[in-house]
Amino acid sequence: MQIVILATADHVADYGAQLFISQLTNNPNSVLGLATGSTPLALYQRLINAYQQQRLTFARAKTFNLDEYLGLAGDHPQSYRYFMQQHLFDHIDILPANTAVPCGAAIDPVAACLEYEQQITAAGGIDLQLLGLGRNGHIGFNEPSSGLRSRTRIKTLTPATITDNARFFQAGEYQPHLSLTMGIGTILDARKVLLLATGANKANAVKAMIEGPLTAACPASALQLHQHAIVVLDEAAAATLADIEFYRHIERENQALLQRLQQQ
Repeated sequence: MQIVILATADHVADYGAQLFISQLTNNPNSVLGLATGSTPLALYQRLINAYQQQRLTFARAKTFNLDEYLGLAGDHPQSYRYFMQQHLFDHIDILPANTAVPCGAAIDPVAACLEYEQQITAAGGIDLQLLGLGRNGHIGFNEPSSGLRSRTRIKTLTPATITDNARFFQAGEYQPHLSLTMGIGTILDARKVLLLATGANKANAVKAMIEGPLTAACPASALQLHQHAIVVLDEAAAATLADIEFYRHIERENQALLQRLQQQ
């Protein structure tokens, strides 16, 4: 697990956007795993800016989103399909047919989950998977107790997640308590994983993910198993890490090595 600690949330977004830009520049046919929530918004805006400046194209890319609320159609303002259209897809040149989000309105959601796994496999797997981090350590909607080898499935949301997301729903509006989510095993199949976490409210989850045991109690700790997981944090999110200076030292050494290799 590569740990990158930067000064601010803006620096985190810059770093993450550059990884996506490099991925698409090196492989325009990339399969990208995407996430919703507040954390990736700044990254998506940077990708939109790069497209508008003609520095980036999504014309040959495919995307798979992590999750969706069960019971919400894609045109519902609180659905994650709607979120992605508003904050990314409608502003770039990606083909609509190449953007996949789990179908929250599926008549048979169990079958829809199996089909989603098949679609990822048929696309050749995910090259770069973007993740946020829940306060309880969830990734996607894989809540604590999720199986570390789980696949795309229906998942019950914890009261903490429901409470955190209640702000997005109007008073009296139906708020789903179930979701469709890529499993932890699905996420670990991605060739590269990028997790972004910012803010002091994520600090405890960050510490459990990086320095705690590998456990279903903190689903994000499964990234300890991934050979190419990059965790990018701002100072506030990294504040409770016990070995923070060691992680800074490792990253400095990594950058120095990269510079030497580029000069050869």
